[in-house]
Amino acid sequence: MGNENGFLVALRDVHKVYHRDRIEIPVLQGINLEVREGEFLALMGPSGSGKSTLLNLIAGIDSPTKGEVHVAGESLGTLRPKRLAAWRARHIGFIFQLYNLIPVLTAYQNVELPLLLTRLSGKERKRRVHFALELVGLRVRASHSPRALSGGEEQRVAIARAIVADPTLLVADEPTGDLDAKNAAEILTLLQRLNAELKKTVIMVTHDPHAAARAHLTLHLDKGVLQP
Repeated sequence: MGNENGFLVALRDVHKVYHRDRIEIPVLQGINLEVREGEFLALMGPSGSGKSTLLNLIAGIDSPTKGEVHVAGESLGTLRPKRLAAWRARHIGFIFQLYNLIPVLTAYQNVELPLLLTRLSGKERKRRVHFALELVGLRVRASHSPRALSGGEEQRVAIARAIVADPTLLVADEPTGDLDAKNAAEILTLLQRLNAELKKTVIMVTHDPHAAARAHLTLHLDKGVLQP
């Protein structure tokens, strides 16, 4: 799963500017970032520093105003929307702060959702969903709806959904931001296991130093500039 110069993620002089009416709002300024396969990186910084914007660029959800974003062998700025959507489905597992589970579906059905976009057989989908739920310790809760789960369990279902298609890269935006200390610690331990045992590359945005301490490397963003 090469990228340029052996990095899974490589950003070169990336800028992001948003426009509100005629006002330019610079969010990221000259970001250079390299992440190797198997790394666990934490991105820290105050609110409004551009952390989530940077994560969205790496995940192919947003595009830079200037500069290049190379991830998993592709220069994302060159991909047409349909190809980019297929690339995201193959390579990116996204974990959100607020879980984003569909309340009318069971835990099993929520985890299966990304696989419905693939050509996998029903039997293979079932195997993968059970494996993902087993991995997060929730196979016995497969038939429960999100409202019957605790916040920590909901986030574990969301992580199972993120990994079920075996993505190259897990991106997590404040994954413990809505959890108490005990559940937060369990989620962070789970992310460490996915990194260590499944060799998943993880990029996590957090404002919590306890969460960042679980990563191999922590980088700080301040006013759109990456600090070592």
